[in-house]
Amino acid sequence: MLRKIALIAALAATPAFASDDILRIEAEGDVATVMDRLEAAVAGAGATVFARVDHGQGAASVDMELADAELLIFGNPKLGTPAMQADMHAGIFLPLRVLVYADSDGQTWLAYEAPREMLDDLSIPADAPFLGAMEGALQKLTGVAAGG
Repeated sequence: MLRKIALIAALAATPAFASDDILRIEAEGDVATVMDRLEAAVAGAGATVFARVDHGQGAASVDMELADAELLIFGNPKLGTPAMQADMHAGIFLPLRVLVYADSDGQTWLAYEAPREMLDDLSIPADAPFLGAMEGALQKLTGVAAGG
């Protein structure tokens, strides 16, 4: 049963839209609800949540308007450390980040940069196992957060 749930989550995380290196997944619920699901999924997977940034709140603090948008910064040393061992500059891109935002139609989306693309200018082999693990983790986590 658990494998079936994992498979459904992975399929649900198939990007609905991809532009260059940014993958977007359509989500059910408002930004806060989707971000809560993402944060719970990250914590449940044993990763560390470093920060939850509310971009909309930041804009409001300077009397500017911005659609709802929150960024989750998280990581797992089991995945990030090998990347940094391969090329210390990977630390510029890590920990991982996922943006949850509402578009102009009110649709909520999750967005993140594909790890292979994010790190492709570094001295990291394209077939490094941790890249696949990062991609799988992001697909699984965003799939859970997307709901449905």
